[in-house]
Amino acid sequence: MTPQSDARVHIVDDDGSVRDALSWLLRTRRLLSDCHESAESFLASLGDPLASAEPKTPCCLLLDVRMPGLSGLALFEQLLAQPWQAAMPVIFLSGHADVPTAVDAVKRGAFDFCEKPFSDNALVDRVEQALAKSGEVLAQRRAQQELARKLEGLTEREREVMRLVVDGMPNKLVADALHISVRTVEVHRARVFEKMGVKSAVELANALRDAAEAR
Repeated sequence: MTPQSDARVHIVDDDGSVRDALSWLLRTRRLLSDCHESAESFLASLGDPLASAEPKTPCCLLLDVRMPGLSGLALFEQLLAQPWQAAMPVIFLSGHADVPTAVDAVKRGAFDFCEKPFSDNALVDRVEQALAKSGEVLAQRRAQQELARKLEGLTEREREVMRLVVDGMPNKLVADALHISVRTVEVHRARVFEKMGVKSAVELANALRDAAEAR
């Protein structure tokens, strides 16, 4: 998957020469980036509270393991606590001595790590893959939010009918269970399909299942 044109790479490294080199390298692949000399600076750019800083466009974080002040690992811990962290994949930049630590971070959710000195092409390839992953996560979250919006538009009776229809019950049994006429069930069923943007009970069940699995 090709990253979107508005995708952005956040570079957090206390070494200015590294930041400049990475920014230049990303430009060769037409990737936008912004640079921060510290974890504190990056956090400040996200705003407060951190929980409301969910990315709107695909992004990833190139993060140095060791930095003065708040370390890259400490920043990673703060990001892991956010419900949107998967939308901002983290690639650690580590020196040889930091490799075991970086590998452990990958096991806990980081996207990858690249050991310094790294291969330019290999690093940018992983960045593009991380941006693609970010785009997938954001698309899933938008789909979930849209589904939640549609569900909120259902009346309580429509919700009751929907639950039974999704369970595979025919209209007659739904009517008996809810003590309403079959015609009323048909009307509610049609309204549920219209509001949810589906054409069948199978399609509706699949949408609800996919949303539940993506949580």
